[in-house]
Amino acid sequence: MKVIQTPNAPAAIGPYSQAIQVGGFLFTSGQIPLQVDGTLLQGDITAQTTQVLANLKAVIEAAGGSLNRVVKTTVFLKNLDDFIAMNKVYGETFGSHTPARSTVQVAKLPRDVLVEIEAIVAL
Repeated sequence: MKVIQTPNAPAAIGPYSQAIQVGGFLFTSGQIPLQVDGTLLQGDITAQTTQVLANLKAVIEAAGGSLNRVVKTTVFLKNLDDFIAMNKVYGETFGSHTPARSTVQVAKLPRDVLVEIEAIVAL
């Protein structure tokens, strides 16, 4: 087991790691729209999803992976009405690669953000 830590994504805001590598798999913690300096990105679901996916990409790359090796994501939305806008950014980011995915609406997310995404990656 190996802890993955990168300065190219925001540091964990609690007692957890950005990601853990076990064998040939990487399990990321949920990423929220924090900027690298730890400040919260304000904005709509499009802006927040863009930041979340940039954070996720940085963590994955720190482990030697890439977005095209993501096998599963879980998307947590504050409001499922934001699904279409989130999905547009998500689709543009992943392109033709379409990992398995679950998307759920939740009552509240850390720092009251609009979206959080976690991933499992085959390295």
